[in-house]
Amino acid sequence: MDRNKDDGGGGDAAVSRVCMVHLDLGVGGAERLMVDAALALRSRGHTVHIVTTHHDPKHCFPETLDGTLKVTTVGDWLPRSILGRLYALCSYLRMVFAAIYLVWFSDLQPDVIICDQVSACVPILRMCRNARVVFYCHFPDLMLSKPGGLLKRIYRWPIDALEQWSTGCAHRVLVNSRFTGEVFRQAFPRLSHVPLRVLYPTASLSSVERPLEGTLEELGIDKPQGALFLSLNRFERKKSLALALKAVELASREVPVHLIMAGGYDPECRENVEHWDELVSLAEQLGVGQRVSFVRSPSEPAKRLLLHTCRAVVYTPAGEHFGIVPVEAMCMRRAVVACDSGGPTETVLHGETGLLCAPTPEAFAAALVRLARDRSLAQEMGERGRERAETLFSWDRFVRELHQVVFEEE
Repeated sequence: MDRNKDDGGGGDAAVSRVCMVHLDLGVGGAERLMVDAALALRSRGHTVHIVTTHHDPKHCFPETLDGTLKVTTVGDWLPRSILGRLYALCSYLRMVFAAIYLVWFSDLQPDVIICDQVSACVPILRMCRNARVVFYCHFPDLMLSKPGGLLKRIYRWPIDALEQWSTGCAHRVLVNSRFTGEVFRQAFPRLSHVPLRVLYPTASLSSVERPLEGTLEELGIDKPQGALFLSLNRFERKKSLALALKAVELASREVPVHLIMAGGYDPECRENVEHWDELVSLAEQLGVGQRVSFVRSPSEPAKRLLLHTCRAVVYTPAGEHFGIVPVEAMCMRRAVVACDSGGPTETVLHGETGLLCAPTPEAFAAALVRLARDRSLAQEMGERGRERAETLFSWDRFVRELHQVVFEEE
């Protein structure tokens, strides 16, 4: 089903006003989830409004720009960091500011508020009269923080304590996978009484039927040689993109392969800029500069073209919370090569819809070689992946389960 179309009669008698509160409305998996949730509720007849602290017209999903969804940006003048540090504190302050705006200075008067990523705003959102507050946990922030010294521990202690307490203030808590649910229980022992509901993100099953737009040449990819593989991830170090480059170097010793490394790139994000340069440099050092093509922030039509063209998708993050990319690949009938940990162990069936590997260049290279040599195997995995996506991650299922968990009675 087209995300942007109403379901024609599936609406409910009681139409609700829904507000979504999100930190930075960019083009990542968390943003795609929130946009899809907004479209899903809108398709049921509810009015939906998104409140965010940052919305860059050049770095966002089209539905947030073309009028499909109403978006209000507040607090963009607040800093994202202080002297290159204190990112968590600044994120908390920005979301609290957005919550204060919504509760006391806007005329939105929501019946339901859905927020994600930063739970510090939940207690304030609870002050919105008669509104049910739903918090979607992509992954506990305290588990994402890198260990540090005494000053880091002093800085993180109140933030981590606030995260646990404020998360428990929500009327409902959703998680994106069973894996995240298990980590949630470990991270927040005082919230053992809080029920968790798993709501898998969705991906567009109709993408495979849409006509393709553009060419590889228009993306700067000129006649790649060998089996074509695609890495689709933001240019962040935690995504372990260097693993894909090292795997390509090893695989290319046995079979001709070419890797397209595409993903979200924000020129205002220091890590994106630095890591892009690091990866380009590493490709040259490994001697695979001619076997790797880099693409910044591909548009949705460009992503479909890349997914349609590749032999398989290479997904390198280890311990990923969910990972929408493998699901997008399966929707497009493409095999997936991913790490044998985290969300991909729930989405990808090893040997059936893809190959799950240890997070080493050797293991990934072996998987690439296997699929490069056996096109029919990759095609069979892609077909089975499509069937799995239709069963677990369809748009209709997402709409139904989201609506049920948001509006069901206590």
